[in-house]
Amino acid sequence: MADIATIAADELRRYSADLLDKAGFGEAEAREMADLLVWANQRGVDSHGVLRIPRYVEMLETGLVRADFAFRDVSRTGAVCVLDAGKAPGATAMNRAVGEAATLAARFGIGWCAVRDTSHAGAIGYFVQQLAERGLVGLAMTASKPLMSYFGAKGEALSTNPLAIGVPVPDGGRPVILDMSMAAVALGKIMAAKDAGRPIPIGWGVDAQGADTTDPHAVAAVLPMAGAKGSGLSLMIEILCSLLPGNPSIAPALAGGDPGGFNGMVLAIDPAAFGDRDGFLAQVGVLVDAIHRLEPVPGVSRVLLPGERGHETEEARGAGGIPVAAGTVKRLGELAARLGVSVPAAFQ
Repeated sequence: MADIATIAADELRRYSADLLDKAGFGEAEAREMADLLVWANQRGVDSHGVLRIPRYVEMLETGLVRADFAFRDVSRTGAVCVLDAGKAPGATAMNRAVGEAATLAARFGIGWCAVRDTSHAGAIGYFVQQLAERGLVGLAMTASKPLMSYFGAKGEALSTNPLAIGVPVPDGGRPVILDMSMAAVALGKIMAAKDAGRPIPIGWGVDAQGADTTDPHAVAAVLPMAGAKGSGLSLMIEILCSLLPGNPSIAPALAGGDPGGFNGMVLAIDPAAFGDRDGFLAQVGVLVDAIHRLEPVPGVSRVLLPGERGHETEEARGAGGIPVAAGTVKRLGELAARLGVSVPAAFQ
């Protein structure tokens, strides 16, 4: 097989949902997970795409995520709600948080939904895009067990804890979406490098001795972005996502116990709560135009907004198909053989 196989988004979505369904996730949850994963692939964030499926199945088989989950209200106070997800799939839990936050925002102008004890939530820009497409400003964060080093310390101490912000633009255009990890690189990019059989740049991760490495198989911890800034932001996200809703992850793990698992939060803001919704959107449009008019430096063709490259990649991959690394195709095929799922012709 070639190093890359190309497949249509709808076909990849069906294949992914079939794999997850047959693995034991509920049909609805399998579709939610597949939508999230393929959205990431469509936008060029392959590190958070379908290469995650074998790991998600492993998490189900080991009890880190459950198919028989049940949501439970922990508390509701004004514009804030806290849900316990009972180890629900991350896509399902964060979709629920999006809905809860939007409902609260419709009533109070702002809504904050914390969801604790869930699982990996993938590319969280997916969730704020949903809010932005409803005309709301969205903010999402997730926190989990140690994967990343703390600036100046050895070993894993914090998670890569991503942050995403989505803002609507006038006339229903593509929202501005910032989606960033607190690590120098997402762990999934190191996984993607393993699948593609390629080295990683210096500065992405360190080995067991704390030395820089270009071998993705030797990475023992990823590095924080921007040094102390990245580890400081990750620490604050742990406080907001894990400590506030009462499910600490990092401190128990560093003390030798079990981390509290994955936690997330979604904040929805109705611009109308600040007075002039149309005026806000108009000013977003003015700002977008001003950024686009900036003169690019040599070697840069044009200045882009957060999320714009992803939007353009989504359009290109919608027309030409989604490229998937041979290593990912192989691992998905092995899983398909075990589960009795038909492999798409594009992957044969």
